[in-house]
Amino acid sequence: MNRRTKEIIIQYLFFVIASVSVIVLGLIVFSLFREGIPIFGHVSIIDFVLGMEWYPTYDPPSFGIFPLIVGSLVVTLMATVIAVPLGVSVAVYISEIAPQKTKIVLKSIIELLAGLPSVVLGFFGMVIVAPWLQETFDLPTGLNIANASVILAIMAIPTISSIAEDALYAVPQEFKEASYALGATKYETITQVTLPAALSGISTAVMLGMARVIGETMVVLMVAGGAAAIPESIFDSVRPMPASIAAEMGETPYGSLHYHALFAIGMILFFMTLAFNLIADYVSHKFRQTGSATL
Repeated sequence: MNRRTKEIIIQYLFFVIASVSVIVLGLIVFSLFREGIPIFGHVSIIDFVLGMEWYPTYDPPSFGIFPLIVGSLVVTLMATVIAVPLGVSVAVYISEIAPQKTKIVLKSIIELLAGLPSVVLGFFGMVIVAPWLQETFDLPTGLNIANASVILAIMAIPTISSIAEDALYAVPQEFKEASYALGATKYETITQVTLPAALSGISTAVMLGMARVIGETMVVLMVAGGAAAIPESIFDSVRPMPASIAAEMGETPYGSLHYHALFAIGMILFFMTLAFNLIADYVSHKFRQTGSATL
């Protein structure tokens, strides 16, 4: 077998693997839509998305998921506010400042944190963070937005810091040497050269970290409180969309309106994630072009 034949075989092998991935994803989406669309024969899309009451077992039932959408967005936003500064700061420290021994230790700790199962972090939020919040702020329950946001931020930090560090490491050394040759300090080089050059990768890291947060199920199921209502403060309980699906699907009769409504929630979550990824791709390309033009 000559070299050209081997290359053709490898090329077709990769094509088959990529095709299988696309087909599997397509089947998942088809199944999601097939089971979710029937609910819209009983409730309009507007009432479903903007409805304020989620009582799927009442007679008559109410299928309004707006509080679930708000819960998902609020928890994601707060977790992002916590995770992004910490994750990017850790990446900058490891990539540009830390000594080699410290860098090895920190990278090992971050990798260990990334490997923790979400149920373990959820359990930590239930037995440690929730009682502390309840006692410190005199709350009726410690299972709320603040608790869920902190735990989700802990989950997102390894993703953000790892990818951002790779982006910082990929910045050509010549850029930094040129900055030092012009008399810039290390801080000035990091803030005015390295970070702008790596902005595309850092933005991608942030988006991927947020994508993990918005789709997380176990943590929000355990520590968000489970209240399907519009929150008025960060100490109120909420029920994000993934938590509703996980909590209710196991006890829902197959083929019922409730069953189809849960799949419809999955459809809405799918569209939100899709829009999120499209925005991430746009931001990544825009920052890449901006960074290149600046340098």
